[in-house]
Amino acid sequence: MKPAGQMTLTLTDELEQFVREEVRRGAFASSSEYVRSLIRESYLKQRDHEEKLKALDTALARGIADAEAGRTMPLDEAFRKLRKKLNLPAANSTK
Repeated sequence: MKPAGQMTLTLTDELEQFVREEVRRGAFASSSEYVRSLIRESYLKQRDHEEKLKALDTALARGIADAEAGRTMPLDEAFRKLRKKLNLPAANSTK
């Protein structure tokens, strides 16, 4: 495991009091643990967002390649197939 880096943070009095209160009420063992938790949460959220964007870019590129190669179908047929696959009523159904 890589050694931990060290940072110094400067907070407003209000934010410092908030962090200390979170530690005092037992939510975290230390202010460092609290800050690490917030940063980890933000990091994981951003990483997940970037992975989703990458997957979307890949799907778009695949779709564009399919369209350029002529692998397309009429929109109403595509929706009919999706409804059937998802077990949804037909578009003109009154369910």
